[in-house]
Amino acid sequence: MINQQKDAARQFANDWKDKGYEKGESQAFWNALLRDIFGVRKPEQFIKYEDQVLMDKSTGFIDGYISSTRVLIEQKSLDKDLAKPIRQSDGSFLTPFQQAKRYIVELPVDRHPRWVIVCNFREFHIYDMNQPHGEPEIIYLKDLPKDYHRLSFIVDPAALHLQKEMQLSLEAGEIVGKLYDAFAKQYLNIETDAEEQKSLNQLIVRLVFCLYAEDADLFRKDQFHDYLARYAAPQTRGALIRLFDVLDRTDEARDRYLDPELAAFPYVNGGLFSSEIVIPQITDEIRGLLLSEASVGFDWSGISPTIFGAVFESTLNPETRRSGGMHYTSIENIHKVIDPLFLDDLRAELAQIRLLPTSNLKRIQKEVRQFREKLAGLKFLDPASGSGNFLTETYISLRRLENEALALLEQTPDAQPQIREGFKYVSISQFYGIEINDFAVAVAQTALWIAESQMNKETESVVHFDLDSLPLKSATNIREGNALTLDWNDVVPAGELNYIMGNPPFVGARWMSKEQKSDVLAVFGEHWKNTGDLDYVTCWYKKTSDYIEGTSIRAALVSTNSVAQGSSVANLWKPLFEGGVHIDFAHRTFRWGSEAKNFAHVHCVIVGFSTAPNNKPKIIYDNGVPQRARNINAYLCDAENVFIESRRTPLCKIPEIGIGNQPVDDGNYLFSEEEMEVFIKAEPSSEKYFRPWFGAQEFIARKPRYCLYLGNCTPAELNRMSNCKKRVAAVREFRLKSKRKATQIGANIPSNFLITNLPQSTYLVIPTVSSERRQYVPIGFMNPDVICSDRVKIVPDATCYHFGVLISSVHMSWMRAVTGRLKSDYNYSAKIVYNNFPWPEPSEEQKLKIEETAQAILDVRAKYPDSSFADLYDEVTMPPDLRGAHQKNDREVMKAYGFKPSLTEPEIVARLLDLYQSLTANQPLLPEKKTKRSKKI
Repeated sequence: MINQQKDAARQFANDWKDKGYEKGESQAFWNALLRDIFGVRKPEQFIKYEDQVLMDKSTGFIDGYISSTRVLIEQKSLDKDLAKPIRQSDGSFLTPFQQAKRYIVELPVDRHPRWVIVCNFREFHIYDMNQPHGEPEIIYLKDLPKDYHRLSFIVDPAALHLQKEMQLSLEAGEIVGKLYDAFAKQYLNIETDAEEQKSLNQLIVRLVFCLYAEDADLFRKDQFHDYLARYAAPQTRGALIRLFDVLDRTDEARDRYLDPELAAFPYVNGGLFSSEIVIPQITDEIRGLLLSEASVGFDWSGISPTIFGAVFESTLNPETRRSGGMHYTSIENIHKVIDPLFLDDLRAELAQIRLLPTSNLKRIQKEVRQFREKLAGLKFLDPASGSGNFLTETYISLRRLENEALALLEQTPDAQPQIREGFKYVSISQFYGIEINDFAVAVAQTALWIAESQMNKETESVVHFDLDSLPLKSATNIREGNALTLDWNDVVPAGELNYIMGNPPFVGARWMSKEQKSDVLAVFGEHWKNTGDLDYVTCWYKKTSDYIEGTSIRAALVSTNSVAQGSSVANLWKPLFEGGVHIDFAHRTFRWGSEAKNFAHVHCVIVGFSTAPNNKPKIIYDNGVPQRARNINAYLCDAENVFIESRRTPLCKIPEIGIGNQPVDDGNYLFSEEEMEVFIKAEPSSEKYFRPWFGAQEFIARKPRYCLYLGNCTPAELNRMSNCKKRVAAVREFRLKSKRKATQIGANIPSNFLITNLPQSTYLVIPTVSSERRQYVPIGFMNPDVICSDRVKIVPDATCYHFGVLISSVHMSWMRAVTGRLKSDYNYSAKIVYNNFPWPEPSEEQKLKIEETAQAILDVRAKYPDSSFADLYDEVTMPPDLRGAHQKNDREVMKAYGFKPSLTEPEIVARLLDLYQSLTANQPLLPEKKTKRSKKI
């Protein structure tokens, strides 16, 4: 059955290669896939095509929907890029996935799909709607013969995972977790004794290796199980101690009179069984887990060492993972790093060898030999290796490249002697890592050994002779230690290394432990500016830059997108660029997923950089789509190396921006509408002192809270309002208890806010924090009777013209490029975003046009008084007339800048950075006022 499916998938891929028109061939494509590969006899009855969906002012059609497995299909033509927005009939631009999501909103809840497949006949992008903001799994038509099983969920409602390997690895992780917890109960001082903790970690690693070995033909089938099955639970501890000792001895070093069943185990080597560890007593529960669930009940040979390494590591205590900043990485995301760093070039090199004429056998043999020697000579370092998934996946990728090269050699005469003679394949000894957690080190070593065993099997099928995986011949070079205090040259001399890659810990500047802050200071030194504002991950950029100076090493690191946003850009990259670092390629912000259970999603960038000259084209990946660039600056834009630094006043002649009001009142002056009504009923004379109160949350919801503002209340009036007076007294007491001097001083005027900013006329409000899912940050006007909190920025004296420019796609593009983030949300900054924004110099006519289009936006908003800004600016629910008003305003603002309307967002940002550079050429920054860091109130 499996071979038949593979053959059918191969035939299907050949039949549909370079074909595919959305309207004319979609149904034939899916019918053939369902019928020929998955055996659906009547696919036209299994899948429903062109299912009508009634939307607000239009009718849509779902290309395909499979009700039995809850799969929705959005099909596009061969020439459509699935990552790029496509113009819709209402003028909006949506990616195919966004288009599918818009249909889903209109479906009855019981028809909401579990899976969405977006396809262009060449690629299948698969979205799990249980993780609606995750990265899609991607399957290529050309790879269908080996990946068809990843589509099995479209016909099998029980298929919970897209990949068999992932499923097995996750199941293996569950087993490991059970073993880990069961053994942990048997140790006497596991919580306090570091040696016992280390022994537990090593014990689990050894057991996993033995379980894998008996399923992967490193041991005899079920050899580990059969050995343990001889012993009752109390004797199993001694049996394990004897087995581990035997596995660490050569045949010559073993007792001549050893139990034959023990003697039958092979010598393992590699140091896995060499150290002495503490093994606790074995219970019936543990013995049952080992024999039934972990051994007989599970086949370890099919796990992915890359994924399993991460899953295995997830058995660590959650608090340990959180404090270490560990995030587990999907195979797809690993390739976003290693492909542009080196793998794409190696693939291209092998492709050139394939193009050699078969008549030129000596040339083919020579090129293959040189290519293999090159692969075997490369060295890689992951200075935050964790479970080793970057190193493991790189090793597997290089071995597969070498296998392809060997397959070419196999086609030449007398291939076997050449392959056998001096046979040297890519070795795990080429891979170096640094990891602070001892358990993660052991996991990484084991993952590499498992990968080596699996790749040997793949190589055997190419070269047609056996490769012995035991004893382990290849050393693993994973060093336990703090990468920020180690000299990396002690791990691998810089002159011998080729590439650095990895996913260092993500810990924000305000969330670091005392030890981590000490690491930052040690890495950057006392003279580096603003180190207190740098995230922990920036240490790896600095250490890498120092290590690669004067070498040909190229590096690529994953990090939270904070390294390319806000104040971090100038703080980190300006000195690095001055030291000779340049960016070779980059992935702009994307959501970084993981294969581990309960994984965290973070918004990341990938930065490939070096100090050596690089003649290769610079590439920026935006939503996975590669774009050539003249230069990649620290904002990951195709523009000059400009650094937006904190500015106290606006760059251009515009109204100054400020913060809202800060009561510092312990909640005494803030009320919900219901609370206010109760208060007024009890004290009617207080009614005139209540005013609407808007923070960012209330502004976006278009629903205020209320504040009791007594700043203009006379002492006599206050004395007549006993409930108000109690509130003022409570505020005074709260401020007096503060450790902050400014707050204590504010106790002298308790009826006032600690920070007061009450414009006397209409003013503009900008939420400080807003969702990154919105194309436009909601900005709007407020009347002077409304009080705003310090969760928004306010611009007094702003006109409709200022509103039009600030709400435009031009300003939003600037904001997205340079602002900081709070988690993934935009964190609008006055000193970075607003004050540095280069404004246009419009003609009077252009200015009037912008005022008109800006007013039109306000007019359309007024038509939807029951809709929040969250509703109005959601890409799925945004009304067409509001979108149209914004698009008209965008065009007028673009004209004022002299920009063509066809400019993309990265191109707009590049133009703005150029304009910023020219405006600041003769405007030195005013020094920031030195203020002490605020303490908790």
